[in-house]
Amino acid sequence: MYRCETVDVLGSPMPVLLFEPVGDGPHPGLVIAQHLPVAHAGLEHDPFQIKTGERYAAAGFACVMPFLFHWWPADTDVDVKRAEFRDDWTVADLSAAFALLEGSAKVDEDRIGILGHCWGGRVSWLGACHEPRYKACAVFYGGRVKLAFTGGAPAPITLAGNIRCPVLGVFGNEDQGPSPVDVNDYEAALDANGVPHEFHRYDGAGHGFQDFTNPERYREAQSEDAWGKALAFFDRQLR
Repeated sequence: MYRCETVDVLGSPMPVLLFEPVGDGPHPGLVIAQHLPVAHAGLEHDPFQIKTGERYAAAGFACVMPFLFHWWPADTDVDVKRAEFRDDWTVADLSAAFALLEGSAKVDEDRIGILGHCWGGRVSWLGACHEPRYKACAVFYGGRVKLAFTGGAPAPITLAGNIRCPVLGVFGNEDQGPSPVDVNDYEAALDANGVPHEFHRYDGAGHGFQDFTNPERYREAQSEDAWGKALAFFDRQLR
């Protein structure tokens, strides 16, 4: 249900997966930012990421999933990739992904959103800060929004005033990255800048509670409730 392409980003080839819904469209579009566990193997080897793309496509959204760790050789240690991760490179990656959706005859360029889980949650917030054409942004337990990464870019939370679309936040109350205090700070930043948002916090759930490939973290009831809220959110904002 998906196909692979490669696009050039500042001279570096970036693999992307594209998930297309049934019909000619034009469909609403979603950029899906990956979570950290897929940093090594590639997107097509991660069942959670594949299922996420397939599920949104089945709901009628055209999805592009960029591989954000293309800047390093595949066998580079994940700790190195994490330490050297740069927001300016990531913004360029997201711009290339947005352009793929924008340039597709099957996608309505005025109805594109962004979402991500875990590492991708921070990336989705970052993307909304740098691309004013997004019409919706969803952050699933994204940590490190309050932290600046290498390269000198500011922490994404300080850029909340740049966000021009509604934000959905989904978090587990047992998570420590982001912690409930961090989530309060995310909300405060959005409130201070007049950004419409809805946050949902789940008891009995920690980090990664939607990842069905991780039995220790996965919480089916909370995950399915969050899925329903996310699909309803994107339906309201992008239909």
